[in-house]
Amino acid sequence: MRRNHLMPLAALTGSIVLATTLTACGGSAASDDKVVTVYSADGLKGEKGDGWYDKVFKDFEKETGIKVKYVEGGSGEMVQRAVREKSNTQADVIVTLPPFIQQADEKGLLQEYRPEGADKVSGADKDPGGKWTSVVNNYFGFVYNKKELKQAPKSWEELLDGKFKEKVQYSTPGVAGDGTAVLIKAMHDFGGKDAAMEYLKKLQKNNVGPSASTGKLAPKVDKGELHVANGDVQMNFAQSKSMPNLGIWFPAKGTGTPTTFALPYAAGLVDKAPHTENGKKLLDFMLGEQAQRDVSGVGGGFSARKDVKATDANAVALTKLMAGIEVFEPDWKDIGTNLDEYVGAWKSATGS
Repeated sequence: MRRNHLMPLAALTGSIVLATTLTACGGSAASDDKVVTVYSADGLKGEKGDGWYDKVFKDFEKETGIKVKYVEGGSGEMVQRAVREKSNTQADVIVTLPPFIQQADEKGLLQEYRPEGADKVSGADKDPGGKWTSVVNNYFGFVYNKKELKQAPKSWEELLDGKFKEKVQYSTPGVAGDGTAVLIKAMHDFGGKDAAMEYLKKLQKNNVGPSASTGKLAPKVDKGELHVANGDVQMNFAQSKSMPNLGIWFPAKGTGTPTTFALPYAAGLVDKAPHTENGKKLLDFMLGEQAQRDVSGVGGGFSARKDVKATDANAVALTKLMAGIEVFEPDWKDIGTNLDEYVGAWKSATGS
């Protein structure tokens, strides 16, 4: 089914990165009431301190005096960590791509909270029960090296050509949000699980191998170590500002229309969070009008709020990039229920 708006996307890193954003928190118990801890998939924090998170967290601290402790990893990785900590909860807010935010809810990690501004978010981009809300919308995509290839590949089938041997890599399904997205798009484009796995089995001869981190693939493509990798529009668009050889593209099946689907960054308030009220304030802030206007201008993404119409240069470029791309809506309920089966089928097909 086609949609004209974005729904939830993202990416994951292989190792957990703990960073105290802004200024040092001090770590003392006395400062706990002025702290909020965020567990998040990567892609929104800039490598040079110039990402959407960097600006939002800085502005949030200035306005509230609450410092942000930031823990980054793959979407699946963040959920797994939160599950392990259920008896001693550390996170206040968790941000992942689907289907991992739904998985977090199923595992009892989230409590109901509808942030201010959530009424401006499309129904498909938030949980009807109020457990999570998209804060940055995004689309799944691929990247290619513009210098080595001259033009983007057009189809999945083109990646089977011998010229791509050891020049293709995608992140690990079931661990990375964007890696899981490879399965979702392939199953859609090829018309089902079996046909998708048959293709991915063939692709394995050119695939470098699994990667827990999607974010680390783009630099390899920019340098020419890889010619093609998976990613997502927001993250890769932001990376392309400092990676001149990086181009974004969307595979088609054969001579068909290129497709994609929305992969939003979705945020939820963690159940039994140590700083619940601070978590609520941060969620409200991230969905505020100014933060949402900064999504495109600073973060290279798409606002989660329908009433925020960005007109900055990034927004114009992103609109052009998405022109002519068919957007489908995955069956997230099916994917959430059968994710282990799909990942298992991928492992069997690829020998991973």
